[in-house]
Amino acid sequence: MINKRIHIFDTTLRDGEQVPGCKLNTEQKVEIAKELERLGVDVIEAGFPVSSLGDFKSVQEITQIVQETIVCGLSRAVENDIKVAAESLRHARRPRIHTGIGTSDIHVKYKLRTTREKIIERAAAAVKYAKSFVEDVEFYAEDAGRTENEYLARVLEAAVAAGATVLNIPDTTGYCLPEEYGKKIKYLRENVKGIHKVILSTHCHNDLGLATANSIAGIQNGATQIECTINGIGERAGNTSLEEVVMIMRQQASLNFETNINTKLLNHMSRLVSDNMGVPVQPNKAIVGANAFAHSSGIHQDGVIKKRETYEIINPADVGVDNSIIVLTARSGRAALAYKAKQVGYDLTKAELDVIYQKFLILADRKKEVNKIELTHLLETNLRKGLRA
Repeated sequence: MINKRIHIFDTTLRDGEQVPGCKLNTEQKVEIAKELERLGVDVIEAGFPVSSLGDFKSVQEITQIVQETIVCGLSRAVENDIKVAAESLRHARRPRIHTGIGTSDIHVKYKLRTTREKIIERAAAAVKYAKSFVEDVEFYAEDAGRTENEYLARVLEAAVAAGATVLNIPDTTGYCLPEEYGKKIKYLRENVKGIHKVILSTHCHNDLGLATANSIAGIQNGATQIECTINGIGERAGNTSLEEVVMIMRQQASLNFETNINTKLLNHMSRLVSDNMGVPVQPNKAIVGANAFAHSSGIHQDGVIKKRETYEIINPADVGVDNSIIVLTARSGRAALAYKAKQVGYDLTKAELDVIYQKFLILADRKKEVNKIELTHLLETNLRKGLRA
C-alpha cells in the first residue's frame, strides 16, 4: 500500500511565539525559518503581519530567504489584516494567506457579538478578498472543536465556494477527545461540498494533554495537514508537537502515513528553538527531552545494554541524538556499573564487580547520580594499580 502524504504546517514562529516571554527578533526568526525549510516542513507560518511592524518585517524577510517552502501569514477576517498580510508576502515564491473567524456559539455570541449567518458571510468575504492577492488561501474556523458540526459544515462550504484551498479545523481550547475530534473530521469530509478538492488541516491545542492524539485522530479520519510547533510550544499549554506526530507516523507503519521531514534534524531544531526562545525543554518530553533516551533503572539498563530495542522503540540516531544514555543511580544494577566502568577504562572481573558494586551503592545513595569523575575516583581508590584495560 502506498503511504498517504501528510503535510506539516509549522507555526512555531506564529502560534509558538505567543508564549509570554518568548518574543523573537527578526534575525532569530529568519534563522529558525531557514532551519525549518531544511527540516522539510511544507508550510512555515511566519507571523501575524498586522500585529506589529516587527512581525511584518519578519514575515517579509523570511519570504526572501525561503526558497521552496510555502510561507504563510495569519490574518483575521478583516480587510486590512488581509491586505497587510498580502503585502508582507509580496516577495514569497509560494505565498499563503491564512484567514478566518470564530464559529462556536460562545465566540459568535460573546466575542464577535454577531449571528451565525453573518459569520458565514464574513468567512466567504474574507476568503474572496484574500484570493484577490494570492492563489493559496487557508481558512480557519476558530474554536471548531466546540462548534456544532452541521453549522461548521455550512461555514466551510461557503469558504470553499469562495476559493479556499485549505480548511483548518482548530481545537482552539484543547477541548475535544480524540474520538470526538476524529468524528468531526470524518463528518466534514462526508458533508462539505467540494471538500475533496482542498486540504483539510488539524490545529490542536494541548490544554488537556490531547493535542498529539487529536491530530493523529484527525489524519486517521481524512485530514492531510497537521499544524504543529517545535517542542509543542504555544499559547497556554501549547500546540501539537511536531516531533511527536512526525515520529508517530514514522514508527507506526500500520498508519500508512509519511511526511517530508528529515527526522535526524529534530533534536537540532528542538535545541535551536529552545535556545532562542529561552524556554527549556522538559526532561521527560517525548522524542527530544534530555531523558527521552536515558535509563537509570537497573532492569532497563540491563536490557538496553544487551539489546537497545528492549526498552527503546526509536533509534536515537533517527532523531539526531548520538546514543542512549546509561545514568548511574542507586537504582542501577551490576550490568550498568560494569558497562560504565569499561567506558572509563576498567574491565572488571566478577569478583571485582561484586566488591565495587557495594561501595558504589553507598556512594549512589548519597547522590542523585554518579558522574564519570566520581566513578573513576571510586574505581581508582578501590582497585589495585595496573587493572586499567
